[in-house]
Amino acid sequence: MSNTVLTKRKEGVLTITMNRPEALNALDRELSETLQKTILTAEQDKKVRCVVIRGGEQFMAGGDLKYFAENFDVNLNEKRIMFEGFINHVHKIIISIRRMPKPVVASIRGPAAGFGLSLAMACDLAIATEDAFFTLAYVNIGTSPDGGSTFALPRILGDKKAAEIAFLGDRFGAAAAKELGIINWVVAGTDLETETSKLAKRLAEGPTTVIGRTKALLQQSLHTTLERQLLAEAESFSSCAVEPDFDEGISAFIAKRIPKFKG
Repeated sequence: MSNTVLTKRKEGVLTITMNRPEALNALDRELSETLQKTILTAEQDKKVRCVVIRGGEQFMAGGDLKYFAENFDVNLNEKRIMFEGFINHVHKIIISIRRMPKPVVASIRGPAAGFGLSLAMACDLAIATEDAFFTLAYVNIGTSPDGGSTFALPRILGDKKAAEIAFLGDRFGAAAAKELGIINWVVAGTDLETETSKLAKRLAEGPTTVIGRTKALLQQSLHTTLERQLLAEAESFSSCAVEPDFDEGISAFIAKRIPKFKG
């Protein structure tokens, strides 16, 4: 597999590092294909109980504009087909993250721009350094957004703020991103790896099957009625109740000890 993506596994946590530092992890076809395959493998690997997505010193500066420019000279029909195919492939990354029945954490330094912001929003939780920054950016290069950002932003921010971020393409910092609900935590740069590791370890040691079911419930709640959501909650709760982690959780609570979940 290409070295544009590095992986490290420890105690049920798989850390995925995008590795194009010379391009600020800008997304070209090689990175997109390798990242998609890596995330799909993590989704299907039962030994992986939590996934961390990071970019080293730079999270992601969006799409690789030099790669895009290489296709300027093809005819317009070929250009449209090429870009539509590329974006549809990139979208498989978002789909895998959202349907994955395990928690996914974005650990962010530097820019989360364009698809980098979309990727961060697709993750279940996000932690960033104080000097990280965010921008949707697409309008600045004359195109509309991708990566599910037009799906995520209105749900996180509401229509007016989503339009502001999408229409203007302005940059905003980590503190603003936290206030808006785009990320969960802001930490000092020296603390990012430690705090990310603590969070991922806590998630991996939790009842990860339960977290996966909870993730599915949260996602479907945006597209259903209250009555259907209540039925889904009842079905999910009863499914959890026949799993060993439910017995362990109840027993640990009664015994006033820390539960040891198997996930």
